[in-house]
Amino acid sequence: MDYDVLIIGAGMSGLAAGIRLAHFEKRVCILERHYAFGGLNSYYKLRGREFDVGLHAVTNYTPCGARSAPLAKLLRQLRLTHDDFALHPQRWSEIRFPHHRLRFSNDTALFIDEVVREFPSEADRFRRFVEEVRQYDDSRLDVPYASTRSVLTDRLREPALVEMLLCSIMYYGSAEENDMDFVQFVTMFKAIFLEGLARPREGVRRIIKTLVRRYRSCGGELRMRSGVRRILLNHDRAVGVELESGEELTAATIISCAGFVETMRLCGEDRANQAGGGSGRLSFVETVGILDTLPRRLGHEATIVFFNDGERFEYARPGAPVDLRSGVVCCPSNYEGHDDMAEGVFRITWLANYDRWAGLDDESYAGLKTGYLAEFTKQAARYIPDFARHLVDVDMFTPRTIERYTGHLNGAVYGSPRKCRDGRTEIQNLYICGTDQGYLGIIGAALSGITIANLHVLSQS
Repeated sequence: MDYDVLIIGAGMSGLAAGIRLAHFEKRVCILERHYAFGGLNSYYKLRGREFDVGLHAVTNYTPCGARSAPLAKLLRQLRLTHDDFALHPQRWSEIRFPHHRLRFSNDTALFIDEVVREFPSEADRFRRFVEEVRQYDDSRLDVPYASTRSVLTDRLREPALVEMLLCSIMYYGSAEENDMDFVQFVTMFKAIFLEGLARPREGVRRIIKTLVRRYRSCGGELRMRSGVRRILLNHDRAVGVELESGEELTAATIISCAGFVETMRLCGEDRANQAGGGSGRLSFVETVGILDTLPRRLGHEATIVFFNDGERFEYARPGAPVDLRSGVVCCPSNYEGHDDMAEGVFRITWLANYDRWAGLDDESYAGLKTGYLAEFTKQAARYIPDFARHLVDVDMFTPRTIERYTGHLNGAVYGSPRKCRDGRTEIQNLYICGTDQGYLGIIGAALSGITIANLHVLSQS
């Protein structure tokens, strides 16, 4: 069959790109290798409960009426309303280091006040830095790389404040070890601290189902369990795909959400070799605990906690299977509007070493998971002393899970450190969107799909 556009992957970016193209009557087909939508941000049912995967928070949250914000732009481009996602804002969150704590909410003034309280000598410098970030145009696609660590140490004087900012931003968006591109830092700083965090009461399924319904209502075709074996080339031009079933589909344009290195592999061994060692190394484990009550009733009121047990934050692939020194605690049931839920959710995310998980046989893999599930209960007791007594169910995903359901090499959640900001590859009519295009978070991923669709398909029509 022949299409105007084939999209590889039914994650947030692929669905958004498909909706945008279908609005303009493009013959578009999204190909998903699995049975579930969403990619990394998905959900599943286990023992009668639904578990979210990936989604801690929808960043870039702004109330209805903020027309210049990324969320408002996304809704306009996809012809959705603010009510379609039914987002509930966070109460408050926290960055926690041994000698400092910084609270923040969806009111930027709170975060600024907290920084001034903890680091009074940084008051003027931090206010100037916030204004610099506010005015920074991070939507440009041609910004050269700049080290965030270098920029922060130039603008600020307190090493602890620098480490706290890096901890919160890197955990939610850096594919690079111990640093990140400043333009991506700016994007995430705005998303978390200048805009805010929110979540649908139903979790990520609300967003996914909304996007899938919109896509199908526009006439878009969605094929599940349709993995792509290879991208078909005519010299240096993409002309179609061969599915794992052997079926071939042709298209004028192909948009891949599979990741840069992973997409090059689909183009052949030579292309994969040219991509070289561009795959990311940073992966995670996450354990999800279900409680018989809400965490805030047990004394833990924060929505998100970014924690680090040392003075310096190390963001790198650990030598051990899991690095317990830092991580993210997320309580989805601590958002506004969740007070009447019968059960609470408590999640901890840590950095992990893909290689230490990938090579295990099934018995060893299960044993390693059991060990870290016990560690989860132990660490959760730091926040809720009688945590174990209220735990009624638990599950865990690892780098192996991430690789299986996203196709990202090494289970790299944020893909390759190499980002294709304009979406172009060396192959004509083949474009990258999603994580490796460089936009971050659920709103960012969806905007990535919209940006690539607008820039490389609709603007050429």
